[in-house]
Amino acid sequence: MKRFVSTTAIAILLGTGAFADAHSTSIIEYEFSQGSDFYASEMIGMRVYATEAEMQAGMTVAADGERDWNDIGEINDVILTDGGDVAAVIVGVGGFLGIGEKDVAVDMSQINRVEEDGGTGEFFLVINASQEMLESAPEFTRGDAGMMTTETEAQADAETTSTDMAMAEDRPMLVAPTVEREGYMAPEPVDLTSENLTGARVYGTNDEDIGEISELLLSEDGQIDRVVIDVGGFLGLGEKPIAVTFEELSILRNEAGDSFRVYIDSTQEALEAQPEYQG
Repeated sequence: MKRFVSTTAIAILLGTGAFADAHSTSIIEYEFSQGSDFYASEMIGMRVYATEAEMQAGMTVAADGERDWNDIGEINDVILTDGGDVAAVIVGVGGFLGIGEKDVAVDMSQINRVEEDGGTGEFFLVINASQEMLESAPEFTRGDAGMMTTETEAQADAETTSTDMAMAEDRPMLVAPTVEREGYMAPEPVDLTSENLTGARVYGTNDEDIGEISELLLSEDGQIDRVVIDVGGFLGLGEKPIAVTFEELSILRNEAGDSFRVYIDSTQEALEAQPEYQG
Protein backbone atom coordinates (compact mmCIF):
# COMPACT_ATOMS: atom_id res chain seq x y z
CA MET A 1 0.00 0.00 0.00
CA LYS A 2 1.34 3.41 -0.94
CA ARG A 3 0.09 6.99 -0.98
CA PHE A 4 1.57 9.94 -2.85
CA VAL A 5 0.34 13.23 -1.35
CA SER A 6 1.12 16.79 -2.52
CA THR A 7 0.11 20.16 -1.16
CA THR A 8 -3.17 21.87 -2.06
CA ALA A 9 -1.34 24.28 -4.30
CA ILE A 10 0.15 21.43 -6.31
CA ALA A 11 -3.23 19.72 -6.48
CA ILE A 12 -4.70 22.88 -8.02
CA LEU A 13 -1.85 23.07 -10.50
CA LEU A 14 -2.53 19.53 -11.62
CA GLY A 15 -5.84 20.67 -12.99
CA THR A 16 -4.46 23.58 -14.98
CA GLY A 17 -1.88 24.38 -17.59
CA ALA A 18 0.11 26.05 -14.85
CA PHE A 19 1.27 22.61 -13.70
CA ALA A 20 3.20 22.03 -16.91
CA ASP A 21 4.62 25.54 -16.85
CA ALA A 22 5.77 25.20 -13.23
CA HIS A 23 7.48 21.90 -13.91
CA SER A 24 9.12 23.13 -17.10
CA THR A 25 10.82 25.96 -15.19
CA SER A 26 11.56 24.18 -11.93
CA ILE A 27 14.82 22.60 -13.07
CA ILE A 28 17.73 24.83 -13.95
CA GLU A 29 20.74 24.22 -16.13
CA TYR A 30 23.65 23.85 -13.74
CA GLU A 31 27.24 24.21 -14.91
CA PHE A 32 29.92 22.55 -12.80
CA SER A 33 32.27 25.22 -11.41
CA GLN A 34 35.83 23.97 -11.64
CA GLY A 35 37.81 24.98 -8.58
CA SER A 36 34.88 25.57 -6.25
CA ASP A 37 32.56 22.59 -6.81
CA PHE A 38 33.47 18.96 -6.39
CA TYR A 39 31.55 15.70 -6.46
CA ALA A 40 30.60 14.02 -3.22
CA SER A 41 31.35 10.67 -4.85
CA GLU A 42 34.94 11.79 -5.50
CA MET A 43 35.44 12.63 -1.81
CA ILE A 44 35.10 8.97 -0.85
CA GLY A 45 38.61 7.57 -0.59
CA MET A 46 40.37 10.95 -0.67
CA ARG A 47 43.27 11.35 1.72
CA VAL A 48 42.93 13.84 4.58
CA TYR A 49 45.92 15.67 5.98
CA ALA A 50 46.38 17.33 9.37
CA THR A 51 48.69 20.16 10.33
CA GLU A 52 49.02 22.39 13.36
CA ALA A 53 49.97 25.26 11.03
CA GLU A 54 47.06 27.57 10.30
CA MET A 55 45.48 26.62 6.97
CA GLN A 56 42.44 28.09 5.25
CA ALA A 57 40.38 27.20 2.20
CA GLY A 58 41.70 28.96 -0.89
CA MET A 59 45.34 28.83 0.21
CA THR A 60 47.94 27.22 -2.00
CA VAL A 61 50.89 24.96 -1.27
CA ALA A 62 54.10 24.34 -3.19
CA ALA A 63 54.53 21.08 -5.06
CA ASP A 64 55.16 18.22 -2.60
CA GLY A 65 54.23 20.61 0.23
CA GLU A 66 51.84 17.98 1.59
CA ARG A 67 54.87 16.02 2.80
CA ASP A 68 55.07 18.47 5.72
CA TRP A 69 51.59 17.41 6.87
CA ASN A 70 50.38 14.27 8.63
CA ASP A 71 48.48 11.91 6.33
CA ILE A 72 45.83 10.88 8.87
CA GLY A 73 43.55 8.69 6.81
CA GLU A 74 40.89 8.71 4.15
CA ILE A 75 37.26 9.73 3.78
CA ASN A 76 35.02 6.71 4.25
CA ASP A 77 31.64 8.40 3.98
CA VAL A 78 29.73 11.69 3.93
CA ILE A 79 26.62 12.11 6.11
CA LEU A 80 23.84 14.43 4.92
CA THR A 81 21.01 16.02 6.86
CA ASP A 82 17.47 15.95 5.52
CA GLY A 83 17.91 19.65 4.73
CA GLY A 84 20.80 18.98 2.39
CA ASP A 85 23.73 19.97 4.61
CA VAL A 86 26.84 17.88 5.08
CA ALA A 87 26.40 16.92 8.74
CA ALA A 88 29.76 15.19 9.01
CA VAL A 89 32.60 13.74 7.00
CA ILE A 90 33.62 10.30 8.26
CA VAL A 91 37.39 9.89 8.20
CA GLY A 92 39.11 6.56 8.85
CA VAL A 93 42.05 7.50 11.10
CA GLY A 94 45.13 5.39 11.72
CA GLY A 95 45.48 1.76 10.85
CA PHE A 96 47.19 0.20 7.85
CA LEU A 97 45.38 -0.68 4.61
CA GLY A 98 42.10 -0.20 6.42
CA ILE A 99 43.04 -2.53 9.26
CA GLY A 100 42.95 -1.09 12.77
CA GLU A 101 41.61 2.30 11.71
CA LYS A 102 38.72 3.97 13.48
CA ASP A 103 36.09 6.28 12.05
CA VAL A 104 35.98 9.87 13.33
CA ALA A 105 33.25 12.41 12.47
CA VAL A 106 34.79 15.66 11.21
CA ASP A 107 32.95 18.93 10.66
CA MET A 108 32.97 19.72 6.93
CA SER A 109 33.56 23.40 7.64
CA GLN A 110 36.90 22.46 9.25
CA ILE A 111 38.15 20.69 6.12
CA ASN A 112 40.09 23.13 3.94
CA ARG A 113 40.62 22.64 0.24
CA VAL A 114 44.21 23.68 -0.48
CA GLU A 115 45.37 23.99 -4.09
CA GLU A 116 48.81 23.07 -5.38
CA ASP A 117 50.81 25.95 -6.88
CA GLY A 118 51.26 26.17 -10.61
CA GLY A 119 47.68 25.66 -11.76
CA THR A 120 48.07 21.88 -11.79
CA GLY A 121 44.47 21.33 -10.68
CA GLU A 122 45.67 19.20 -7.78
CA PHE A 123 44.20 19.94 -4.36
CA PHE A 124 44.39 18.53 -0.84
CA LEU A 125 41.94 18.26 2.03
CA VAL A 126 43.57 19.64 5.17
CA ILE A 127 42.37 20.18 8.74
CA ASN A 128 44.03 22.18 11.51
CA ALA A 129 44.67 19.46 14.08
CA SER A 130 47.30 17.05 15.29
CA GLN A 131 47.19 13.35 14.51
CA GLU A 132 47.13 12.63 18.25
CA MET A 133 44.03 14.78 18.65
CA LEU A 134 42.20 12.81 15.96
CA GLU A 135 43.31 9.42 17.24
CA SER A 136 42.01 10.31 20.71
CA ALA A 137 38.66 11.61 19.34
CA PRO A 138 35.44 9.63 20.00
CA GLU A 139 34.89 6.84 17.51
CA PHE A 140 31.96 7.26 15.15
CA THR A 141 29.75 4.18 14.98
CA ARG A 142 27.56 3.82 11.90
CA GLY A 143 23.90 4.21 12.85
CA ASP A 144 24.69 5.98 16.11
CA ALA A 145 24.14 9.70 15.52
CA GLY A 146 24.96 10.38 19.16
CA MET A 147 28.66 9.84 18.49
CA MET A 148 28.88 13.12 16.52
CA THR A 149 30.64 16.05 18.13
CA THR A 150 28.65 18.96 19.52
CA GLU A 151 29.72 21.17 16.61
CA THR A 152 28.59 18.55 14.10
CA GLU A 153 25.21 18.12 15.80
CA ALA A 154 24.68 21.88 15.74
CA GLN A 155 25.47 21.95 12.06
CA ALA A 156 23.09 19.05 11.37
CA ASP A 157 20.25 20.83 13.18
CA ALA A 158 20.83 24.26 11.68
CA GLU A 159 18.41 25.54 9.09
CA THR A 160 20.02 25.84 5.65
CA THR A 161 19.38 28.32 2.92
CA SER A 162 22.60 27.93 0.97
CA THR A 163 21.03 25.87 -1.79
CA ASP A 164 18.35 28.48 -2.41
CA MET A 165 20.95 31.26 -2.27
CA ALA A 166 23.02 29.43 -4.86
CA MET A 167 20.19 29.46 -7.39
CA ALA A 168 21.43 31.11 -10.54
CA GLU A 169 18.00 32.45 -11.36
CA ASP A 170 14.63 33.00 -9.72
CA ARG A 171 12.35 30.06 -10.49
CA PRO A 172 9.41 28.26 -8.91
CA MET A 173 10.57 25.35 -6.79
CA LEU A 174 8.95 21.94 -6.80
CA VAL A 175 7.39 20.98 -3.50
CA ALA A 176 8.91 17.84 -2.01
CA PRO A 177 6.03 15.33 -2.04
CA THR A 178 4.73 13.67 1.12
CA VAL A 179 4.95 9.94 0.50
CA GLU A 180 3.79 7.00 2.59
CA ARG A 181 4.76 3.48 1.56
CA GLU A 182 4.27 0.26 3.49
CA GLY A 183 7.55 -1.02 4.92
CA TYR A 184 9.29 2.32 4.41
CA MET A 185 9.93 5.27 6.71
CA ALA A 186 11.70 8.61 6.81
CA PRO A 187 15.45 8.01 7.22
CA GLU A 188 17.52 9.21 10.14
CA PRO A 189 20.08 11.93 9.27
CA VAL A 190 22.88 9.42 9.73
CA ASP A 191 21.37 7.32 6.91
CA LEU A 192 21.65 10.13 4.36
CA THR A 193 25.13 9.39 3.09
CA SER A 194 26.47 9.78 -0.43
CA GLU A 195 27.03 6.01 -0.46
CA ASN A 196 23.36 5.32 0.28
CA LEU A 197 21.92 7.95 -2.05
CA THR A 198 24.14 7.48 -5.09
CA GLY A 199 22.39 4.92 -7.29
CA ALA A 200 19.06 5.21 -5.43
CA ARG A 201 16.01 4.97 -7.71
CA VAL A 202 13.94 8.12 -8.21
CA TYR A 203 10.16 8.00 -8.53
CA GLY A 204 7.74 10.61 -9.83
CA THR A 205 4.00 11.07 -9.84
CA ASN A 206 1.96 7.87 -9.73
CA ASP A 207 5.05 6.09 -8.37
CA GLU A 208 6.62 6.12 -11.82
CA ASP A 209 10.26 4.98 -11.90
CA ILE A 210 11.95 7.86 -13.71
CA GLY A 211 15.66 7.33 -13.08
CA GLU A 212 18.40 7.18 -10.46
CA ILE A 213 20.70 9.54 -8.55
CA SER A 214 24.11 9.57 -10.20
CA GLU A 215 25.91 12.42 -8.41
CA LEU A 216 25.68 14.73 -5.40
CA LEU A 217 27.29 18.10 -6.12
CA LEU A 218 28.85 19.85 -3.13
CA SER A 219 30.00 23.43 -2.89
CA GLU A 220 33.34 24.23 -1.27
CA ASP A 221 31.66 24.95 2.08
CA GLY A 222 30.10 21.47 2.15
CA GLN A 223 26.55 22.32 1.07
CA ILE A 224 24.71 20.28 -1.54
CA ASP A 225 24.36 22.51 -4.58
CA ARG A 226 22.48 20.00 -6.71
CA VAL A 227 21.44 16.38 -6.98
CA VAL A 228 21.98 14.91 -10.45
CA ILE A 229 19.30 12.46 -11.62
CA ASP A 230 19.88 10.26 -14.67
CA VAL A 231 16.40 10.27 -16.23
CA GLY A 232 15.04 7.62 -18.58
CA GLY A 233 17.23 5.42 -20.72
CA PHE A 234 17.60 1.65 -20.69
CA LEU A 235 20.41 -0.28 -18.99
CA GLY A 236 22.39 2.95 -18.70
CA LEU A 237 21.93 3.90 -22.37
CA GLY A 238 20.12 7.07 -23.42
CA GLU A 239 19.91 8.52 -19.92
CA LYS A 240 19.72 12.31 -19.54
CA PRO A 241 21.33 13.85 -16.43
CA ILE A 242 19.18 16.56 -14.81
CA ALA A 243 20.23 18.70 -11.82
CA VAL A 244 17.65 19.43 -9.08
CA THR A 245 17.88 20.76 -5.55
CA PHE A 246 17.91 18.53 -2.46
CA GLU A 247 14.88 20.38 -1.04
CA GLU A 248 12.69 19.18 -3.92
CA LEU A 249 13.17 15.52 -3.00
CA SER A 250 11.57 13.23 -0.44
CA ILE A 251 13.50 10.16 0.70
CA LEU A 252 12.33 6.91 2.28
CA ARG A 253 14.27 3.86 3.46
CA ASN A 254 13.02 0.36 4.19
CA GLU A 255 12.94 -1.13 7.67
CA ALA A 256 16.16 -3.07 7.07
CA GLY A 257 17.91 0.16 6.09
CA ASP A 258 19.39 -1.32 2.90
CA SER A 259 17.01 0.17 0.33
CA PHE A 260 16.25 3.83 -0.40
CA ARG A 261 13.55 5.37 -2.59
CA VAL A 262 13.67 9.02 -3.70
CA TYR A 263 10.57 10.92 -4.81
CA ILE A 264 10.10 14.11 -6.83
CA ASP A 265 6.81 15.74 -7.78
CA SER A 266 7.32 15.52 -11.54
CA THR A 267 7.01 13.15 -14.47
CA GLN A 268 9.74 11.58 -16.58
CA GLU A 269 8.59 13.57 -19.61
CA ALA A 270 8.73 16.88 -17.70
CA LEU A 271 12.25 16.18 -16.45
CA GLU A 272 13.48 15.02 -19.86
CA ALA A 273 12.31 18.38 -21.26
CA GLN A 274 14.72 20.22 -18.93
CA PRO A 275 18.27 21.31 -19.89
CA GLU A 276 20.81 18.52 -19.59
CA TYR A 277 23.34 18.80 -16.80
CA GLN A 278 26.83 19.14 -18.23
CA GLY A 279 29.21 17.66 -15.66
